[in-house]
Amino acid sequence: MTWDPRQYLRFEDARLRPAADLLARVPQSAPRTIADLGCGTGNVTRLLTQRWPQAQIVGVDSSAPMLEQARAAAGGLPQLRFVAADLAKWSPATTVDLVYSNAALHWLPDHAGLFARLAAMVADGGTLAVQMPDNFRAPSHTAIATLASSSRWRDRLHSLLRTAPVAPAADYYRWLAPRCSRIDIWTTEYLQVLPAQSDGEHPVAAWTRGTWLAPFLAALAADEAHEFVAAYTLRLCETYPVQADGTTLFPFRRLFIVANR
Repeated sequence: MTWDPRQYLRFEDARLRPAADLLARVPQSAPRTIADLGCGTGNVTRLLTQRWPQAQIVGVDSSAPMLEQARAAAGGLPQLRFVAADLAKWSPATTVDLVYSNAALHWLPDHAGLFARLAAMVADGGTLAVQMPDNFRAPSHTAIATLASSSRWRDRLHSLLRTAPVAPAADYYRWLAPRCSRIDIWTTEYLQVLPAQSDGEHPVAAWTRGTWLAPFLAALAADEAHEFVAAYTLRLCETYPVQADGTTLFPFRRLFIVANR
């Protein structure tokens, strides 16, 4: 899947808020080493450098366009570097004081194995801090699955369908408990107020176009993608109508995990 940094950053403030909320719950005062997994365009990585300017930070992502923008925005900070790698395979050379990941790990399978591996990356006394979208049962996401499973699109898109990738909170507790001394897990549903888009696109379609919808559109020709989005938008208008002030309300649920070694 090819990421489009400009599309992703159309809602930068709303996407950044849960990252900051997670960061506020990290208990460490002075981690020396930090890994930002799924760093994307590096906007969250920069928050990490602002809070801990003395730490050595590595941002890891598999998207070349995202990393290109991250490096350009980093301004050559000597304590910050970016690495192109598959998150499912990457491991640091030594354990890290803080392993941080915002809105990335839901793209990976086998969370039982994944979170055991992440916990092993954390140094004694360190922290694993993770935020993942947990909105996959909401109409914004189920409408994509319904359309992709329809007779019109099944042959082209059915293979891209996934089960909801984020497990119940209790599962993450069980997976981390043998390896961590303190585990804090919670969910938050943000009532996101999305502004009208200058191009007239439904704001929720514009949001998912930058994430969950992207691989489906990438599998279609331009005219087919337009048809798919048109059908998707009709469904969105029923569930996420435009308010009197022109905004659209988009409830969005996220799962947070802070675990200490």
